[in-house]
Amino acid sequence: MNINKFYFNKDDLIKIFENIKKKSKFNFIESVDIAINLSIDTKDINQTIKGNVLLPHNFGKTKKVIVFAPKSKEKISYSAGAFFVGMENLFDKVKNNTIKYDVVLSTLDSMKLVSKLGQILGPKGLMPNLKLGTITDDLKNSISKFVKGKIIYKNDKFGIIHSTIGKLNFTSNQLLDNFICFINSIISNKPKQLKNMFFLKKIFISSTMGKSFLVNLN
Repeated sequence: MNINKFYFNKDDLIKIFENIKKKSKFNFIESVDIAINLSIDTKDINQTIKGNVLLPHNFGKTKKVIVFAPKSKEKISYSAGAFFVGMENLFDKVKNNTIKYDVVLSTLDSMKLVSKLGQILGPKGLMPNLKLGTITDDLKNSISKFVKGKIIYKNDKFGIIHSTIGKLNFTSNQLLDNFICFINSIISNKPKQLKNMFFLKKIFISSTMGKSFLVNLN
């Protein structure tokens, strides 16, 4: 299912983005945030919604990506923009909290080592995962996209996905592009057992410090 065939009025969304911009009274550029309430059973592991998406208009902030990979993969990883690449040496840095990072990638054959960091990476939501695209052997492509701001998302225990889709200095059309891209990604991860259910219950859009606006689902 694609959002372009789905239940949104683009003019209504543009009005929401314009209202958010008008109501901002702070002297810093707020983020534009989205909260999506899903029709899922959070107790059923098969209904967990998680994935990643590179939005058409990024936030201008690069991410620090560390990569668990053998030495033979170091050159290609650094050329793609990785902050640090290694195995045991990187393991020690993460374990001893002597390195800062936003994303953790791993090759499949490095996961035996990375799995030992579960108690550190798990609570941060940074444990490499196939479905999230953070376990990969296509390091060049994956690193490049995450460095550019590729977003990782996952529903919380209430069945809600929270994320940022832009900044208030984006045009309303840029925010609309990012909204459509983000929703399309979530819909593409809809569990098969929910085929005949209305998947998106409620969607709210807000600025960092501002009022939330409910998106009209026709």
